[in-house]
Amino acid sequence: MPPARNVELKAHDPDPEATHRAAIAFGAADAGTLTQRDTYFPVPRGRLKLREQDGTTAQLIAYHRADAATARTSSYDRIDVPDPDTLIGALRATHGPGPVVRKERRLLLWENVRIHLDDVAGLGRFVELEAVAADDAGDLDAEHRKVADLRAALGIADDRIVAEGYAQLLTRVAAPDDLIDGARVAMGRAYVPYSHFRVGAALRSVGDAATVHLGANVENAAYPQTQCAEASAIGALIAAGGTRIAEVAVMADTPLITPCGGCRQRLAELAGPDTPVHLCGPEGVRQTVTLAQLLPYAFDAAAMESGA
Repeated sequence: MPPARNVELKAHDPDPEATHRAAIAFGAADAGTLTQRDTYFPVPRGRLKLREQDGTTAQLIAYHRADAATARTSSYDRIDVPDPDTLIGALRATHGPGPVVRKERRLLLWENVRIHLDDVAGLGRFVELEAVAADDAGDLDAEHRKVADLRAALGIADDRIVAEGYAQLLTRVAAPDDLIDGARVAMGRAYVPYSHFRVGAALRSVGDAATVHLGANVENAAYPQTQCAEASAIGALIAAGGTRIAEVAVMADTPLITPCGGCRQRLAELAGPDTPVHLCGPEGVRQTVTLAQLLPYAFDAAAMESGA
């Protein structure tokens, strides 16, 4: 029997409730919330995971899917597993350990499209569209059209689309506790007598993974003289002898803290486009993005040399 197929699109979702309202307005039906744990295993070809859902069912899923920041085709086979713990132990013993992705998934259904509003532990909020093809489907043009129509209805812009799967994102950008703890400490020390809005930042420099450089926002009665937390942390990193930023954490007690435009440019001076930036609340990471996602057209030394 040939594998099942679908057309998938994944994107960051800064406002899941707004996405939910837009999906309902488009005609989708809310099918409730699922709790899932996906355990991945390294394999020579394709991808392999065991999905446990709501603590009651489990399936082994083998699939192939390209990494691309667009709608892409996935082919997959699913096998029901009656004893997931034993299978996980056997696969880890023979294939080695892989990442574990935990998420709360709000499921909506529109025709043959599954709309997933995912809250992924350690990564944040995402929206995922899956147009499931019929077994006898030839090309998948109809599925691509439906994903495109839904994308437009939900307002998913290009800069929100994610090329990689959750397991890859989690492996690449999982923030160590000391970085998050540092941002939390810095937030608590912020000098904010006017706004009372505390922000903490923590940076790790390239070549010195053991040291975390902290910065807090420092306000001034002359408002333009206020210093952002990211700028404070960059100064600490430079003073300690660092020259390049490997990883960033920014924390505030707000729905989603993001660096201001000036601080995005400051970070771009010392960090690369793939540098992970962890956007945190007091409890930990809420979303992780790359610097290129925050500042897709950074002004850099190359732009100066070209006369831009």
